[in-house]
Amino acid sequence: MDTQVLIAGGGPVGLMTALELNKQGVKAILVERNPTTTRHPKMDITNGRSMELFRRWGLHKKLRAVAIPEDHGFNVVWMTNLVGHELARFEYPTVAEYRDKAKAANDGTHTLEPAMRVSQVFIEPVLKEHLETECPNIDVRFGWALDSFVQDAEGVTTTIQHYKTGEIKQIRSLYLAGCEGAGSSTRKALGIGIDEIDVFGIVKKVGLFKLIGHGIREAKRGLKKPSGQVYMVHFTSPEKELLERFGEAWHLQSPTGETVISQNDKDTWTLHTAIREGEEIDKIDPKQKLFNFVGREFECTVTIANAWTPRLCVVDKFGEGRAWLAGDAVRQVTPAGGYGMNTGVGDALALGWVLAAVINGWGSPKLLAAYEAERRPVAIRNRAASAAHMLVRFKIMLSLKDAIYREDVKGERARKKLSTLIKDLGNLENEAIGIEAGYRYDKSPVICYDNETAPPPSFEWDKLQPSTYPGFRVPGIWLSDGRAIHDLLGDQFTLICFEEMDVSAFETAAKNRKVGLKVVTIKDAHAAKIYEKKLILVRPDQHVVWRGDAMPADAKKVMDKVTGH
Repeated sequence: MDTQVLIAGGGPVGLMTALELNKQGVKAILVERNPTTTRHPKMDITNGRSMELFRRWGLHKKLRAVAIPEDHGFNVVWMTNLVGHELARFEYPTVAEYRDKAKAANDGTHTLEPAMRVSQVFIEPVLKEHLETECPNIDVRFGWALDSFVQDAEGVTTTIQHYKTGEIKQIRSLYLAGCEGAGSSTRKALGIGIDEIDVFGIVKKVGLFKLIGHGIREAKRGLKKPSGQVYMVHFTSPEKELLERFGEAWHLQSPTGETVISQNDKDTWTLHTAIREGEEIDKIDPKQKLFNFVGREFECTVTIANAWTPRLCVVDKFGEGRAWLAGDAVRQVTPAGGYGMNTGVGDALALGWVLAAVINGWGSPKLLAAYEAERRPVAIRNRAASAAHMLVRFKIMLSLKDAIYREDVKGERARKKLSTLIKDLGNLENEAIGIEAGYRYDKSPVICYDNETAPPPSFEWDKLQPSTYPGFRVPGIWLSDGRAIHDLLGDQFTLICFEEMDVSAFETAAKNRKVGLKVVTIKDAHAAKIYEKKLILVRPDQHVVWRGDAMPADAKKVMDKVTGH
């Protein structure tokens, strides 16, 4: 073997999969077809759950150093346009404010880490540099693309090709992790099907296509119904006063469907707007798109402009044999909700620790099937959430009336009506903390549920229900001495004890399975109440796999189940 795992794809998910493999002592080669990290402003928020995992990898401080400053907020503003009127505003705490609020509550209803505003353009270089300088188990090779692979009973033989020279090499590995994104060569080679929902087809039933393109303002712009594609314009401008006319804002949104995202709260923004039927992409003037959104011409420089197609899809399988997938290779969603890369962070940790468990000998290959059994329902649910958030925007577009642009009493009334609608619909796409961090793994073959006599807590999109019911992520709690329980967890399994008792049976079972087990005894009445049980068994991804008030009758049986045996 040349290495233990070959990772195809050097985007965030591939880089994070490498981080987990390194943490677990597994050697990997990472290949990426592009010679550099991305230059496109993909993704603009890393949610609190993802930041918890970056904290686990020891990278949260490095990432915050390249992010928007902690005293900046996450405000979302709806308006007619930037020279017109504000319609609605949703205000959210800054990173610093959220952290203070979470510590004050300390009840598990917040993530341990606040969300972070930062473009993928800045995240990837930090991850790549860390892998290259701090992770001796990882060999990073940018400029090399996966060409083909063949797997057998013992491993995978992968052919890679250099983007510039055309040089071809073969790499022999135990496993292949396909993290190449939506166009995954690994997925295509495996012949895995995709279950896809027609993004714009969703709204045909509510008559949106009959209304988009109607009215004076739309007619003047020559716009028709959406084509199914979106046009992105990444730009810089010295006219901050204009672009922050309604105050500092993360998102600026209009009822005609456009969104402008502030990338640094200084001089860089990104516009996303629907491409209408009849528009020829190669003839689109990106500056005119900007001027249409703002409401007048202004000084700006376009750095990137291109069309892209939003998708809502989940693959039929997450892999087979010795080739497995993660990230956009298994699931694609619209930007609404920010569930793309953030769901991929969870995939990367899940696939990374499972591959490491199998390779290091303490985990059964059945863990790979469990990876799919756990992560695919999350992908399906997040796709549904993304679609639901998108429908909210479409409902606002459906209610658009030309009168909102009038400067008279009729215009004032129309704006007030639309403003009320927007506020009533809410902004769940930026408030769904339950989707982001409150999910649990149901019906997993490697989680022990049989010790429970009551059903799990109900799941709500907009609430983070603190629970240690098997399958849940352990609540983020600060102890009275200032330590966070998450920081006490081991790299493999952790047994949290809220009462002194003999746990040697678990330690023996773990030793016989050759799996690391860290025993953490906590004497904190507040934390014990939130954690519900006296003993909590947690695996590498911070999810509970067993709990009880006393040692199990057969600790070996529990350890066998949670390691896939």
